[in-house]
Amino acid sequence: MGHVEIPESDISGPVGLAGTPRPRTAGPRDRTVAPERLWRAPTTVERDHAERPRAKKRPGPRVPCLVLTDLLGLGIPAWLVLRAGEQPGPPTAAASAALVWAGVRAVRGRYAKRLPGEATGAAYAPLGDWLALIGVLAVLLAVTGGGLDPATAVAALVPGLALAVLARAVGRLRRSTGQPEVRRVLVVGEAAGLDRAVRLLNSREDHPYTAVAVVPVGPAAPDCGTPTPGRLAPEPADDDVSTVLGGAFAHDADLVLVAPGPQLDDDRLRRLAWGLHDGGLALCVLSDLTGVAANRVRPASAAGLTLLHVAPPLRQGPQAVLKTVVDRTGAALGLLVLAPLLVGVALTVRLSSPGPVFHRQTRHGLHNRPFTMWKFRTMVADAESHRERLSAANESEGPMFKMRRDPRVTRIGHTLRRTSVDELPQLLNVLRGDMSLVGPRPPLPEEVSRYDERELRRLAVRPGLTGLWQVSGRSDLSWQETVSLDLWYVDNWSVTTDMGLLARTVRAVTDGRGAY
Repeated sequence: MGHVEIPESDISGPVGLAGTPRPRTAGPRDRTVAPERLWRAPTTVERDHAERPRAKKRPGPRVPCLVLTDLLGLGIPAWLVLRAGEQPGPPTAAASAALVWAGVRAVRGRYAKRLPGEATGAAYAPLGDWLALIGVLAVLLAVTGGGLDPATAVAALVPGLALAVLARAVGRLRRSTGQPEVRRVLVVGEAAGLDRAVRLLNSREDHPYTAVAVVPVGPAAPDCGTPTPGRLAPEPADDDVSTVLGGAFAHDADLVLVAPGPQLDDDRLRRLAWGLHDGGLALCVLSDLTGVAANRVRPASAAGLTLLHVAPPLRQGPQAVLKTVVDRTGAALGLLVLAPLLVGVALTVRLSSPGPVFHRQTRHGLHNRPFTMWKFRTMVADAESHRERLSAANESEGPMFKMRRDPRVTRIGHTLRRTSVDELPQLLNVLRGDMSLVGPRPPLPEEVSRYDERELRRLAVRPGLTGLWQVSGRSDLSWQETVSLDLWYVDNWSVTTDMGLLARTVRAVTDGRGAY
């Protein structure tokens, strides 16, 4: 079967689970037999739960609460509206509408538990549910011959739609700002794929997955520093499933992430999936498609193949128009509400050190067009003349200049930078259309002159007052991390994403991490 010897082991025979001899088969496998006939459900590791009991997953109150909210949120207002409109049988009609509403929502998967990182569907999903509700109720009224006034009946259902939209918005905001549920992941694949997957999963904290162990395929040793409870042979073996299950149970993993490769072909992966699902473990297959949000990917099947259709990034259409409206409206309201604070900060800057109140810089924005960006001055008046002298102390490996203890920053400037109040004058840039409330950081001309083709893609959208870079660590991020976050936003932004980033910005500004 092509077992792999592990040099550091004292066991001379072939090894599956680390330190456990692999069972040898009585004879070579007949490769001409269909894999479905060869398949045997795993019996060794799956039943060995007494040594490491696994917590029983009890159903939480989430689904009953959602159902009860939909029932009451539509039923009670519908009853009140029907009774006020003097319609026949308000309680019965309202109760029937509420039950149909919950049924429609259940059939359309609104109560199903979402996987971490899974797309929650289109933003207009509640409207689709509501239109389906009206269709079903119209059929029921036609069959039963009910005497309800159609206009009153539709008006009675509007509060249910409003509550569903509000609940969806609150849920998405809570998910974007709250702590995600951690999934313990066992990664299976060839060494190169393992190292890449583990490095990316464990280097970021903006997702709910953490790699706790790896099971490499083939003789190459992974270099990710993660425990290796077992190893799979280069060729398919009868103990593939027991090795992976044993490693997962040994490290309390609740998800197996497979990085496909030449030694993990579709037939071997399919048999591994059978065993993992029979053993009670979830399976996830890593795609080479990176930097694409889940809601842009639509799976399809053709000729037995699984196809992934990738939607193009949003550049035009209703969401782009809505983003512009939100930007201009938000900037105008922000300037009005924050006017007393802006005046107070301006006076403080003017009195604390000689020089102008505002610092104006030429930055590059949408399609590499230059514009003048406004900020409160946080440095001495002649700061630019000292930059070349400090170039040796630059802490950024990219084209940006970053220095944690920059001597040019004034005393009040440190406070303004830590609280990000120095950025508030950029609301004027947003109002003018040079910037957006959310987007990549606007670069300096000398930075853009050093951009490669990949980095220039950051200028495909308007730069933002805040963005993924600010809520993910700001100046603590490396240049490549900053570019990766900006590119993800450029290709995957949506109005909903912007709302979530604005909410996360409040928390990022509060703790001040990475602001200097």
